[in-house]
Amino acid sequence: MRKLSFLLLFFAVATFAEAQVAPNVYWVQFKDKDNSPYSIDNPEAFLSQRALQRRANQGIGIDEYDIPVNPQYLQAVADCGAELLNPSKWLNGVSVYTTNSSVIDAINALDCVSAVRFCPNDPEAQAWKERWMANETKLAESQQRAMYGYYGGGQTQITQLRGDVLHDNGFQGEGMIVAILDGGFRGADTHPCFDNMREEGRLLGTRSFLRGHPSVYTQSTHGCSCLSTMAAYVPNTFVGTAPKASYFLIHTEDGDYENIIEEYNWVSGAEFADSLGADVCTTSLGYIDFDMSQWDHPQSHFDGHTAPMSIGAEIAVSRGMVCLNAAGNEGSSWGGGCTLGIPADAEHVLTIGAVDGNGNRAYFSSVGPTYDGRIKPDVMAMGEDTYVASSSGYYNGSGTSFATPVIAGVVTCLRQAFPYATVQELCDVIRQCGNRANNPNSQYGYGIPDFSQAFDLLHVDELPAEAKEIVDLYPNPSQGEVHVALKEGAKAEVTVYDFMGRRLYGYSFNGLNHTTLENYLNTLDSGVYFINAVSEQGSQTLKLVVTK
Repeated sequence: MRKLSFLLLFFAVATFAEAQVAPNVYWVQFKDKDNSPYSIDNPEAFLSQRALQRRANQGIGIDEYDIPVNPQYLQAVADCGAELLNPSKWLNGVSVYTTNSSVIDAINALDCVSAVRFCPNDPEAQAWKERWMANETKLAESQQRAMYGYYGGGQTQITQLRGDVLHDNGFQGEGMIVAILDGGFRGADTHPCFDNMREEGRLLGTRSFLRGHPSVYTQSTHGCSCLSTMAAYVPNTFVGTAPKASYFLIHTEDGDYENIIEEYNWVSGAEFADSLGADVCTTSLGYIDFDMSQWDHPQSHFDGHTAPMSIGAEIAVSRGMVCLNAAGNEGSSWGGGCTLGIPADAEHVLTIGAVDGNGNRAYFSSVGPTYDGRIKPDVMAMGEDTYVASSSGYYNGSGTSFATPVIAGVVTCLRQAFPYATVQELCDVIRQCGNRANNPNSQYGYGIPDFSQAFDLLHVDELPAEAKEIVDLYPNPSQGEVHVALKEGAKAEVTVYDFMGRRLYGYSFNGLNHTTLENYLNTLDSGVYFINAVSEQGSQTLKLVVTK
């Protein structure tokens, strides 16, 4: 994967930065990360054990992007009188709020600040956002799909991708964390299709990055509908594409405005997801025009490394998260140019277009190519007449917003099956398995991927090449009874971790005392666990899936 230059990132962001004086929200860009109390030699101070394990699985090191914003710089800005909102370590800055022009003058005078960007609100210009949401928010109860089979109304959208094959092989997202960044999740805290997720503790938490909106369960039902395509679990009514994954709901989009600060909100939200150790990050948002026209994105910005959100998305992928983004709903206005929304232009983000249940491209699905000539979208999923939940029931909605989480759920199951595959390897295989892979274009991308084929192509030994085979666990997945055997050597130190990286149990295993270890493993609840074995010959980490 192409390495990102911190210096180039600074200049790319700084080209947007202009000092203007007016009340509202501002982006403060810092010059550097000098004299930070944080160090890449001590990543546990700013990344969870699970985030570190995800990187270790993929051979990703810690670098300067991971270093948090210098807290002394943040304090200096706060001392000027500004309200700190959301810092971003990847973009090396912070969003602030103030109504006092002298505060901005003081911030601009700080040695650590390179520029201040003004991000005002103007509620008059909402046309583009309304077009984006128009097809997605209209209830169409009369068009509800007939209920049939285990997946209910979601049958076509998963079988079109052959994602049900992954479920049949025991991969339904167990132990995986999916971060959803959206514009509000009204109804997600009460809808019965999420009862199973809540009862099993798989709704891990929420976080809002909007000033004045501390709860994610406000503003829009859009995020609730997107979540349902993955997390719904009501057999024979609606089962999503990753019904046993764990979820974190992150609110970054302000439904009342279209403001450039939302791109910065998203980057802060993606950083938060990374720090949690999220495996998959899915976003059904996109930006082209803003309330203030000076922040609009011209075609030249759609090159994958100019807009703040696209820069952040590329960094997110480089941390080991699979990132998916909706292509956009501007395809009907296509006249030969790019109609994507930022950050769908980002090179290593999996950009998703929409098809109907028969595999035909939805008329509204945005198209590429990107400004620098790359094919986008990458792949397609069902985004026309998609079955989703709202705060008051179920309905058929349309939009690339729904195609994206539909496929994100199946990607989550694929990531569960192959935790040691890199993001690049996963995405390459997904594109390779598209039904238009031999003739991709910027309307269909590589087509509709066959995840059964992707599963077969990736079905190799999950252990890194240097890992030793020390212990064996069987059956795996297990329905509760687990057997262990020592494969080589006389002794191994065995440690059991849960999927969050928390140490649960340690044991000195010599092969003869297998009963004690088996008895402990048999007490584990349903979920995904990691078994680390260390002997004189080396070390090994195995994934154990328990489905009771």
